[in-house]
Amino acid sequence: MKTIKDSVHDHITVDGVAHDLLDTPEVQRLRRIKQLGTVHLVYPSANHTRFEHSLGVYHLAGQALSHLGVEGRTARRVEAAALLHDVGHGPFSHNLEGLVHRRTGKYHDDVGDLIDEGVVGAVLRDHDISPSTVADLIAGEGQFGQLVSGELDVDRMDYLVRDAHHTGVPYGTIDHGRLIRELTFVDGELVLAEGNVQTAESLLIARSLMNPTVYSQHAARISKSMLRRAAERLLAETDTTAEELRRWDDHDLMAALRNCEATAEDARRYDHRDLFKRAVWAEIDDAPDDLIDADHDEIREHERAIADRAGVDPDCVILDVPDRPSMTESSSRVVVSGESRRLDRQSPLVEALRAASRSHWRLGVYAPEEDTDAVGKAAASVLGLEMDGALVREVREGLHATLDEFAGDG
Repeated sequence: MKTIKDSVHDHITVDGVAHDLLDTPEVQRLRRIKQLGTVHLVYPSANHTRFEHSLGVYHLAGQALSHLGVEGRTARRVEAAALLHDVGHGPFSHNLEGLVHRRTGKYHDDVGDLIDEGVVGAVLRDHDISPSTVADLIAGEGQFGQLVSGELDVDRMDYLVRDAHHTGVPYGTIDHGRLIRELTFVDGELVLAEGNVQTAESLLIARSLMNPTVYSQHAARISKSMLRRAAERLLAETDTTAEELRRWDDHDLMAALRNCEATAEDARRYDHRDLFKRAVWAEIDDAPDDLIDADHDEIREHERAIADRAGVDPDCVILDVPDRPSMTESSSRVVVSGESRRLDRQSPLVEALRAASRSHWRLGVYAPEEDTDAVGKAAASVLGLEMDGALVREVREGLHATLDEFAGDG
C-alpha cells in the first residue's frame, strides 16, 4: 500500500492491483505528458500531468465503487481501468490525437494491444484480471464502463476540478463529492438519484465555462495547431511512424522536432513562445457548412489557396476548423419523480448552454504576425466567409484586446 499526497484530493491510498500497476513503464510515462498539452503557454501553472490525473480518477473510482457497494474482482477491474485509462495518450495529450488517428485508426482509448503486452499485461494476469476486460471498461463498455468513460464518469469529475486548480480559473469547480454520493444504477444505466437535476447541470456549466476560457482559448489553439503541423512535417521528413509517435512522451517529441532540420524552426517557435497570430477569428454563422465539415485534405487545400492568394509561403498559413459544437453531457440521466430521464429533456438550462457553446465556436486562420493582414483578406475571399477584410482585422484586433486582458498575450 502507498499513500500519495495529491494537490486536489489530498491523500490517495493506492493498493492491490493499482499499487502494482503504478510503477510500470506505461503508467510512469504519463508523468511526462502534460494533461493540457500546450495550455501552459497561456496559463503558466498548467503543468500537471496525465499521471496525476490518472491517480485522481483511480481515487474517485474507488469512492464511487464503495458508495455503490461494489467489491471483489469487479472493483479491482474498474480500479485498474481507472488508473490505466490514459496510457494510450500520445505526446501533449489530445493535441496530436487527430493526426495519430488518421494514420493508425486509433484513438487514445484504443489500448487493447498496449495493456495486453509487456509489464501491464503481466501485472493484470497476476491479479487474475483479463487485460481485454480492462480495455473494454476503458472504452466505456458494460455497466461499470460507464464509471470510467460515460456521461457521469469519474474521469470528467477529476479533470474539471484538476484543470481549474492548476490554471487558477474558478469555472471547473464542481461538487464531485456529491456527484459520487448520488450515483446509482437504474436498469443498468448510471444515473443521478432523485433530486439532482442541479447537480447534473453543474457538470454542464463547468464544462461550458472551461471550454472557451481554457480548452479552446485562442493562444492554446494556435500553439496546438502549430505543434500538430510540426508533427505532420516530422512524419513526412523522417522515418518516424505514427505508431512510434503515439508511444512517445512530450520530451521525445520536442527532442525529435529540434533535431530534424525540417522542424527545427517549429521547435524554436514553440520553445520561445513565438506563436502565429490570428488573421481570422470567425463565428460559426460566418462560415459555410461545407467548410465546417471539411476533412483534413480539404483543409490543407484551402491553406494552400489562401497562401497563394496572399503571396506567402504555404507554411505560413494554418486553417483551424473545430468540430461542430456538441454537449454530450446533456444526455446524462437523472431520476425525476421516480423516473430516469435525460437531462436535456428535463432541464431548460441545457438549451441555453447549447446556444452559448455555439456562440463560443470560432474558426481560426493563423499566420506570422507580419502576414496576418494579407492572410486575413485572402482567407475571407478563399473561404467565402461572411466578412470583408476590414472586418476580419477588426474582429481579430478586438478579440485580442478582450481575451489578452484575461489570459495573457497570444
